[in-house]
Amino acid sequence: MVAVLHFTGFIKGVTYKTCLGENLSTINLDVFDVNQERGYGLIKSPTTEIAYSKWVSPKRTRSYPFARIYNTYDSSKVITIIPIIKDEGKDGDIFIF
Repeated sequence: MVAVLHFTGFIKGVTYKTCLGENLSTINLDVFDVNQERGYGLIKSPTTEIAYSKWVSPKRTRSYPFARIYNTYDSSKVITIIPIIKDEGKDGDIFIF
């Protein structure tokens, strides 16, 4: 019979470093509009800087957010904006002419 060993513990001091991240564009908090800005960037206020990323659709299958989130890993303060209202347009058509 094979003995089963169980290990319990904590891993401390894990840090992440992005290798393929992009330079984040900076926007001032005074003029920041989440609906007009790109999918990720830096929000700058007089006291701090916050990296943001956003999902452009409530459905995960329509917009892949992980690449945008990955670009914000190097920042000390990070937020992700997730929409909660889904709008498919009239009769479910999203077509824009």
